[in-house]
Amino acid sequence: MCGRYSFAPKPKQIDAQLRDVQRPLELKISFNIAPTHQAFVIANDQPQVLQSMIWGLVPHWSADGANSGKLINARAEGIEEKPSFAEPMRCRRCLVPADSFYEWRTGPGKTKIPYRILLKNEGLMFLAGIWDEWRKGDYVKRTFSIITTAPNREISTLHNRMPVLLTGPEKHRKWLSDLPLDAALDLLHPSADGILTMYRVSEKLNAPGYDEPDLHNPVQEQPTLFS
Repeated sequence: MCGRYSFAPKPKQIDAQLRDVQRPLELKISFNIAPTHQAFVIANDQPQVLQSMIWGLVPHWSADGANSGKLINARAEGIEEKPSFAEPMRCRRCLVPADSFYEWRTGPGKTKIPYRILLKNEGLMFLAGIWDEWRKGDYVKRTFSIITTAPNREISTLHNRMPVLLTGPEKHRKWLSDLPLDAALDLLHPSADGILTMYRVSEKLNAPGYDEPDLHNPVQEQPTLFS
């Protein structure tokens, strides 16, 4: 799964990869985006705008519009058949920009040890997502989910799932276009091996409310009995 990520782009990343996207005058950054948090996406209804939505999809047919944070991820396998995801997969797709995402390794005493995962080329990631809109009267709630798939070689050492990374402007354009369902599904596959790097970070990340730059600082690995 993908349960946390960060969007704290550097100026050079913005200039290289978000230059042509309309952004807020004050771009809110976050080192610890957690379920039910507000985050930025590029959605197919406004593909030139970086807009804010809530992480954790609420289907438009939901009775109460409640966001429990359970639908933060949508499995690529069979996504077109799931009641919550079928319609968004066909007509409401988005890109979720991130500079990194996090995954955990289970340590001694079942401690959860977090790792930051990023591209080796230090570029921004664009995760494949779907979004929906829930309405009640004049109130509108826009939410999204990140699509996951089987892991590549690097991620398999930590977890059995990873977010779908759409690399390159052509894939971004296709994902946000009126691409037929079968062609869109063909984009949902693990990343190539060798493009990601990772390092251990502070367990402060485990608290969803903690959002400080030190979450990107490397933490030394603890020695084991065999090291």
